[in-house]
Amino acid sequence: MTAAAGALLIKQMVIAAFGGMGAATVCHPLDVIRVQMQTEGNTYSSALDAAKGIYEKNGIKDGLYAGVSAAYLRQWLYGSCRIGIYAYLLENAQNANVQAGLDKNAISLPSKMLMGLTSGGIGSFVGTPSELALVRMSNDKKLPVEQRRNYKGVGNCISRIAKEEGFPALFTGAPATVLRACLLSACAMGITSEIKMRLSGSGLFGDDGKLWGGVPLLFVATLVSSFAANTVANPFDVVKSRMQSSSKDGSAQYSSMLDCFLQTIENDGVLKLWSGFFPAFLKLAPYTVISLTLVDKLTKVVTGKEAL
Repeated sequence: MTAAAGALLIKQMVIAAFGGMGAATVCHPLDVIRVQMQTEGNTYSSALDAAKGIYEKNGIKDGLYAGVSAAYLRQWLYGSCRIGIYAYLLENAQNANVQAGLDKNAISLPSKMLMGLTSGGIGSFVGTPSELALVRMSNDKKLPVEQRRNYKGVGNCISRIAKEEGFPALFTGAPATVLRACLLSACAMGITSEIKMRLSGSGLFGDDGKLWGGVPLLFVATLVSSFAANTVANPFDVVKSRMQSSSKDGSAQYSSMLDCFLQTIENDGVLKLWSGFFPAFLKLAPYTVISLTLVDKLTKVVTGKEAL
């Protein structure tokens, strides 16, 4: 990788992190609701019931925004890679097409999904400790008082896990986390780019999709991709949340990702794998819309080019 290419990659990753932080600020309560609905001991009948219960029990700061510091760290580790690396790979492919005398957008959907899978896999592995902290901190207030860990922040959470449970514990649930992220990113990034390209020339969203700054086009593209991504990734999300919410001395122990899958189906039924689908989709859709729109616009300001 040349120095110029490296600088471009870092620039796109930083832009992606800031875009992700903006989206996380708005959407974090939905993440808390999702985690608490997916983990052991869930008694909520719906996402609305969960939101009401969490707010009444712990308020906004310690309830609906519990673990937001971990969500911000996650954007710098996972979000920056997922969106930044994807934008970098997509731009390289477009430049290669231009140099070969082809239409720069002559990139197949499978190729785009492979780029999304790659960027999501790298980002999710790097970001697993922050994902673990997010789940632990979001779920802590739901536990009985004597079982609560009472983390003081994301740094305290990560350091305590490493000290009390061992450094490898920071990567608890990593296989499920990486698989989920690969599937989610392949759909979210690849399908968004594909739909955006196809609809931009349809005339439905103005000249070259620029109606209202391109926001309506991005909204439709990300809404469709978010639904597809959430449908495919939700079972891995449930397994990830269950594995990461427990510790070595907890009551819910799984020997592997497969064991967690089997226990969940045996104890709660196969539909439990799509538990929290609604809040997860409600979070993923606006999160994807906000983050990708911010990244697209920030990239346009900084580099003069679109990110997607």
